[in-house]
Amino acid sequence: MTDATSAPLRTVALGEPTVGEPELAAVAEVFASGWLSGAGPSCLALESELAAAVGTSHALATSNCGSALHLGLQVLGTGPGDEVVVADYTFPATGHAVLWTGATPVFADVRPDIWSADPASVEARITERTVGILAVDPFGQPADYAELRAIADRHGLWLMEDAACATGATYQGRPAGSLADLAAFSFHGRKGITAGEGGALVGSDAERMDTARKLHTYGIAPAITREGAATLPVPSFDVAGYNYRLSDVSAAIMRVQLRRLPDLLAARSRAAGWYADQLGDLEQVVLPVALPDRTHTWQSYVIAIDPALDRGAVALALRERGVGCNFGTYASHVQPVYGSREECPVSADLFERHLAIPMHANLDQDDVSHVAATLREVVSSAAVRR
Repeated sequence: MTDATSAPLRTVALGEPTVGEPELAAVAEVFASGWLSGAGPSCLALESELAAAVGTSHALATSNCGSALHLGLQVLGTGPGDEVVVADYTFPATGHAVLWTGATPVFADVRPDIWSADPASVEARITERTVGILAVDPFGQPADYAELRAIADRHGLWLMEDAACATGATYQGRPAGSLADLAAFSFHGRKGITAGEGGALVGSDAERMDTARKLHTYGIAPAITREGAATLPVPSFDVAGYNYRLSDVSAAIMRVQLRRLPDLLAARSRAAGWYADQLGDLEQVVLPVALPDRTHTWQSYVIAIDPALDRGAVALALRERGVGCNFGTYASHVQPVYGSREECPVSADLFERHLAIPMHANLDQDDVSHVAATLREVVSSAAVRR
């Protein structure tokens, strides 16, 4: 084991953005333009390009994915007294967005293989107060949208996609973002394409998206709509909106990242394949499953640790050896903020056993081999057994 006072000889980061001169050049162009604030020319260009990439008629660049989720829920009419069925295994921004509308998130358990909402659990959670279903694409693999759409239609509900990790994913040949009534993306630093922060709401219903655009700029049209006016237009506020705009600096970075997306996805897919080859026989871990009818973005590479091992001890030993790692994501129903009474045993088990190991587009085969060899050494050690 590495001495506590010494640094490991080699480190492999859990996540790492792929950025460089093209992004710097794009930022320089924005600086030269003089328009750095939100909802400007770069944002409009990004929105057009993103909508085309994900197969929707409209896109709205936002400050983060949480704000996109909130806007989407708002324009779908969600409010106090309503219930929204939410996939349980997710970062709590998903459930928080429901709380922000005054509605109640009701958590559905997830599939044990791909960790997205179990359609049977979703349908069992529907009551007379349910207004919609908020599905999640965990770590970049889309949920079961054919089944979820059928459930939503049968009960007269809307369906929304939390595609935070899924930019570039597909389901039965259709891109993530086009699989529900509305979808939200994240451009956080650990996502497949990133500006450090940021997000987007996408959809094809013009009225909903127009309302979202108004709400995301304090309740008025963005300033760029008044550029070049022959008079002095003075907006009137008739609704209390939010400041959910993405800056044009971030939008310029995202336009470059969107062009990079095919190459970044291919690099992550190669790394996932290397992991599968090198860890497939390791009995102490269960590897992630990628279904053939959908494209996985591999935003994270998450393994399940054998219950006989102490996950915390495994993580500490990996970090001591320079291998970045973290728990997978959250079982939302056990988080105190929700006061949930639902039981989601599959999600609860994943929350206890999942471990994310390095995954990003900059990994080479030597990196993956080093991670795999280190993981194999650690999980075979008596020191990590319970």
